[in-house]
Amino acid sequence: MSDKPGGTPPEDDDGEVELGISLSAVANIIDAARASEVADDELADEAETDPVAAKAEPEGEDLETQLQELNEDEQASLIALAWVGRGDYEPDEWEEALNLAREKHEADPAGYLTSLDLLGDLLAEGLAAFGIVVEEIER
Repeated sequence: MSDKPGGTPPEDDDGEVELGISLSAVANIIDAARASEVADDELADEAETDPVAAKAEPEGEDLETQLQELNEDEQASLIALAWVGRGDYEPDEWEEALNLAREKHEADPAGYLTSLDLLGDLLAEGLAAFGIVVEEIER
């Protein structure tokens, strides 16, 4: 029994935090989210100088595709992790965040995730709250 309210995420056999989604998947999504944000910024800059060229489709589909390929539990884990990264929840409130993510965003979790500003940074901060450095995750 934990003395922390809400409880921390369970640990796997190696003592690593088990978030309900593989760390490599989270790292790949962080990379895709950051790349999408850069592409969006470049597109916005290009729209200011060349509105015709800016109408080309951005290369952000990779992030959305990755999110759509996740199961519901993995998507809920990403939402909860983003909330931890944003400071809405502490790591010891993981189960509460995860349950609310499942309940509140069951209709379109991928859509919710892609609507978050700086998703990559939020997820990286969420990992950091659990002592996980995204740059050290093997992809």
